[in-house]
Amino acid sequence: MAKSLQYKIRRLHRYLGLVLGIQFLLWTIGGIYFSWSNMDEIHGDVHRKQMPLLSGNYNFISPVTVIQNLKNLHPVDSIHDLKLIELLGKPYYQVHYTGSAQSNTDHQHPEKARIQLADALTGALRGSLKQTEAVEIARRVFNSPAKIKYVRLLSETSSHHEYRESPLPAYAVSFEHPSKTTVYVSTELGTIQKLRNEKWRIFDFLWMMHTMDYNGRDNFGNLLLRLFSVFGLFTILSGFVLFYMSSGSVRKLKKRVN
Repeated sequence: MAKSLQYKIRRLHRYLGLVLGIQFLLWTIGGIYFSWSNMDEIHGDVHRKQMPLLSGNYNFISPVTVIQNLKNLHPVDSIHDLKLIELLGKPYYQVHYTGSAQSNTDHQHPEKARIQLADALTGALRGSLKQTEAVEIARRVFNSPAKIKYVRLLSETSSHHEYRESPLPAYAVSFEHPSKTTVYVSTELGTIQKLRNEKWRIFDFLWMMHTMDYNGRDNFGNLLLRLFSVFGLFTILSGFVLFYMSSGSVRKLKKRVN
């Protein structure tokens, strides 16, 4: 009876170990990569040039003038945020606002979050970034004289894209560099959103394996991870039981007690 129970537990332990072994290996490899990596390299900070701050000697125009200029062109319901940014060496206001519908066809979506760039010296409104401007912005921030490999305009991204859940549309400016860095520039915000390199892509893949969230990467409460955690606990417990049942020291101790 004891041998039969031990045999069943041993088989359970063996198959659980086989199923969980690959995932445990991936967790270990990921943990080693995470702990041995320089996060500044992962985030691309080592390739990011520190841009000079805007001078305090500018005669900035009042944001009220900018908002009034905006109202003259578009309906403005509310202002969510207003930032002063640097765009190709010049100061600009970045206005985040909600605009109401402008026609009867928009009655199903009466409000929409919008972004408007305006010259912080003249108040003049400007449109989205052009490709040449996005490339120039990327060149200015990337601290290497590398050549441009390609430029792509992104209007949508999948849940696995390295620019997922980030402001769109955006230009992806990729450089011919050992780091394989791509700089992402938002056309509406007028600013760089992310730098992605090969080390980050490895990190992202291992992080997906680590969390077992194969859609969004960051859901630690997904069902698959919970199941593997429970199976892992059963594997450890079955190992303890097997040690107890097969240990010669335990058998000797039982004989002494009896």
